[in-house]
Amino acid sequence: MIDKKILLLTGEIYEDLELWYPKLRFEEAGATTTIAGPEANTHYNGKHGYPCISDAAFSDVRESDFDALIVPGGFMPDKLRRDRLVLKLVQDFDSARKPIAAICHGGWIPISAGVYRGVRVTGSPGIKDDLINAGGIYEDAAVVVDGHHVSSRRPDDLPDFCKAVIKLLA
Repeated sequence: MIDKKILLLTGEIYEDLELWYPKLRFEEAGATTTIAGPEANTHYNGKHGYPCISDAAFSDVRESDFDALIVPGGFMPDKLRRDRLVLKLVQDFDSARKPIAAICHGGWIPISAGVYRGVRVTGSPGIKDDLINAGGIYEDAAVVVDGHHVSSRRPDDLPDFCKAVIKLLA
């Protein structure tokens, strides 16, 4: 059991499985989860149509209130990577050396936050060049753990992704 507080990011067109699978898996393991989006108590549509209602707005959450950050993929990260509050949040988690776990296109957000230089990472093959150009050391693997960074490629990697996050938090 992990008695931890985990923050998950959401926004329009998030990858449904990459948000919901970790949320439910971490709750099953004893964690408390909070979903933050651009606005609190707002409905966001997943890439495949599954809805999500945010618990909090980015402006209302602080790294100090959480033990880990989960960054799902989908088309959502391309927009959120431009939000200064999101980037500051990622930078704060990185400075505190708390787990930052990004899957698929979720890696775009840590890239834009500037926290992947010299870090072993993986992600969707579609952002491989972005990961490398950001200074990441790319590996094609189901999950890559480097210090407090966890990354995975796609929804099929979710079991390994969640196990790695839970192991870091245990």
